[in-house]
Amino acid sequence: MTTAPVEDQRRLLDLQALDTRIAKLAHQRRTLPVLATLAELDGRAEDLHRAQVEARTVAADTRRELTKAESDVEQVRSRAARHQKQLDSGQGLSRELVALQNELGQLAERQGVLEEIELEIMERMETAEARVAELDAQEKALSADVERHTAERDAAFADLDAEAEKVAAERAEVAGRIDGDLLDLYEYARSRTGGLGVVGLHGHRSEGAQIDFSLSELAAIDAAAPEEVLLSEEHGYILVRLDEQ
Repeated sequence: MTTAPVEDQRRLLDLQALDTRIAKLAHQRRTLPVLATLAELDGRAEDLHRAQVEARTVAADTRRELTKAESDVEQVRSRAARHQKQLDSGQGLSRELVALQNELGQLAERQGVLEEIELEIMERMETAEARVAELDAQEKALSADVERHTAERDAAFADLDAEAEKVAAERAEVAGRIDGDLLDLYEYARSRTGGLGVVGLHGHRSEGAQIDFSLSELAAIDAAAPEEVLLSEEHGYILVRLDEQ
């Protein structure tokens, strides 16, 4: 049979209240709505990053494609310019000049085709660059959201941590005034039940948790000396009697 001073037993209820408060603060810290928001923003940032990589790849590929198209057009123009210069000089055999004239016509057609290709690529280039700019703007806005919500989270953490530190100091003060063996029993009960170690009793009515006592338990409660530490048979809670003995 474990015994402890009545006052120490009743201090366990104060200790339990502080432990419950600490647990609630920890739960609040883990479940702050802003944490879910930040997780969502993080997911959006990953999706956005993948989209940016894809858009920049498309833009880079299109830019290389445009560079080649511009080079093809320039080559045709240069060749046509040389032929035109030779024609204008009138130098060469007549059949050679006729051949140059025919080739100039072919070059003009080829240039027209290449310029159409160049124009189509330029349009795709504009679309690709606009997509990159759009995604960059989204990234900037998203970063601002993350920064704002991170600041909100940090402020909430600071408040909760300060409150938890204050409650922990109160707990240490209360625990320091409780019999060591009784305190160990309380901690053991809490470890078994997931946090609740002590329940108050007003007569046969439990306070803090609903307990259905057997007839033998009720008889034991009624017969126990004030210093005797009572335990719930079913749950293992310490039972602290609150009525005057």
